[in-house]
Order: sequence, then C-alpha cells, then structure tokens
Amino acid sequence: MAMTLRQLQYLVTIVETGSFTRAAERLHVSQPALSRQLQILERSCGGSLIERGGRPITPTPLGRAILPHARAALFEVEKAHSTALRVVNACGGELRLATLHSISLGVLPAVLGAWRSAHPGVRLSLVEKLHDNELQLTLGAGHADVAIGPPPIDWPGSIFPLEAEEFVIVLAADDPLMSRAGSRLHLSELAEREWVHFTEPNGLSKIFGHACESAGFRPRVAARTQQTAAALQLALAGVGPTMLPANMIPAHLVAQVLLPDPPVRRPLAAYTRSQPDALTSTFIDVLTEHARPVPAHVASLTGVPAHRPLQAP
Repeated sequence: MAMTLRQLQYLVTIVETGSFTRAAERLHVSQPALSRQLQILERSCGGSLIERGGRPITPTPLGRAILPHARAALFEVEKAHSTALRVVNACGGELRLATLHSISLGVLPAVLGAWRSAHPGVRLSLVEKLHDNELQLTLGAGHADVAIGPPPIDWPGSIFPLEAEEFVIVLAADDPLMSRAGSRLHLSELAEREWVHFTEPNGLSKIFGHACESAGFRPRVAARTQQTAAALQLALAGVGPTMLPANMIPAHLVAQVLLPDPPVRRPLAAYTRSQPDALTSTFIDVLTEHARPVPAHVASLTGVPAHRPLQAP
C-alpha cells in the first residue's frame, strides 16, 4: 500500500507536538482518525514509526529514517502551492513568448519594459522566428505560452486582436525623393530602383513582394538580407530603399521615411493554445495597453492617432 502525503503530514505533526491529542487538534481531525492513518502508514513502511507509551512521543529508528523524507515531501508540496499562488498573481513563474524578429525589435520592447516594471518576479523567455507559420508550430508544440504576430487562420485556440502595423519606405538621407513635398509616395515611383529586399523565410519578404506586385512591378534587388535590423542599416547607408514596420524607425530617423500609397499594413494579434491562464491573461492585458504598432512620430505623418481604439472582433 502506497503512503500518502496526508499520512506523512500526520507523522510529522505527531512527532513535532509529541502528542496524539495535540497533533489531532492542530490538524483538526479526530484522534481515532489520526491513529488509524498512522497505523496504515506503519504497515506500508513495515514497522512502528513512533514509540508508544512514552511522553513525549518520540520516533523509532525507522521513524527517524522516514522523517527527513516526509518533511522534504511536505516542503515541496508547500513550495509548489506557493509558486502556484505567485504565478496566479503574476508575481512569479516564467512566461514564454513566441514572436517574429521584426515584432521583437519594434512592438515588444516598450511592452516588455512595462511588464517588467509591474511584474519583476516573472521571468520572460523570448523565442524569435522569421515566419508566422513557425509561431503556430512553436505554440502548438507547447514551446510557448503565447504567440504575437499576424493572426492565424482557422486557429483552434484563443485570439486577441491588436492594432495593425503600418509599413514605411526607408531611404538614405541624400536620396532625391527626400526633398519632395508630402509624406506619401506611390510605390510605382520606385519601380526602377534597386531595393534592399528580404530572403526567405523572413515573412517581410512576402509582404514586400505583394505590395510591389500590387503597384505593378517586381522589385529589382540591390541586396537581400534575412535580418530585419540589417535592412534598416543598409537602406540608411544608401544601398537601396527598403520597406519596414513603422515601429522599427527611431524618432530621430523619421525624416528619412515616406509612407507607401496606398498604405501597407499588417494585422497583429496575440494568441494561445486554449483559454489563457491568469498569468498569460495578465500579460495580454499589458500587451494590449502598451503595444504601439504605429509610433507617435510616424503617426504624425499619417494623420491618424498613434493609438487607435481596437474594433470589436
């Protein structure tokens, strides 16, 4: 017969109080029930665990051998319970996030800064991918608690819409187009340019290619990179124009961006495998509040508020 945590708790309490009567009072059980459970534990262990008849009650050699393990087991249970409470109250534990490289560079820094300030006891684990399909695979395999990226199609779990990202065209400071009037530029005006493009599997490659095709041309390529941050630096250095999420553009570089006409946008969402637990729900609340896919310095070019209210799904 297997021993139970309750029986181990009874043994420890009897030894600590030195009395069946005081142990029963502390545990809020009847003394006969306490004695019965101790007898069952003794049969399971193969011998007496306490010396009966003496005052106070003391453990037998077998009891002394069992006691450290009993106390350790009870300590681990208490620690598990305490940890659970800390996680439920967003005071401890670990939160695993899966997202795209471009989102980790643009949207998430402000979000994670706000989260860390409010919940310093929660560890964050960030898994960055290049394509949104990888996010779904990572989340589906149980390697993340929440994914942040384009909303998946036919997703069986929960989806929480965020604001859409706005894309901008990045040019070198001395590019002739920077002297033109207005902040919008039709992509067809760049049809003859050689671009800084993205290699697969970076998901921005598909967005970039589709926007150019909609404008009536296939982009000529000066350089390709898989790294989103590298595309920004190459464009600023004059290698060629590129197209990036607006939230990747620092405020001091806003003079070197133009807005594609018509606008190029990417919807975003947070999503989970099932109904999120308390810790994940708290994070999604912080994400929704602090995510700024269109930063204020770029929003000033678009003429729309930097933080638009979400529409109900």
